[in-house]
Amino acid sequence: MGEKGRNVLKEKSFTFALRVVKAYKYLVKEKNELILSKQLLRCGTAIGASVHEAEYAQSIPDFISKMSIALKEANETEYWLMLLKESEFIEEDVYSSIVIDCQELLKLLISTINTAKKNKEKI
Repeated sequence: MGEKGRNVLKEKSFTFALRVVKAYKYLVKEKNELILSKQLLRCGTAIGASVHEAEYAQSIPDFISKMSIALKEANETEYWLMLLKESEFIEEDVYSSIVIDCQELLKLLISTINTAKKNKEKI
């Protein structure tokens, strides 16, 4: 994948992590929710951390591995968001807004991983 694509993913995953941190603060302060929000914080911020780490991967397989970890974290984040919505800790409109960003990250990560796998096969 080209440098431009990775930068978009890096930027979007960082922005998403900031949203997750703000959601965590809200859930703890306003809703007194300490368990689900902690899970959301952990995996929602791990996406960007893995993407950031992949920037200096030692090889294409290492890059794919780091991006795959980010993908798993994004998938888990989507789960915690659904659970927070269904348990009525977050409102439908808030959920809809943040889950769209999460799903966009999922798509970008899948595309990035698929492209890296194709590039690996060319070597």
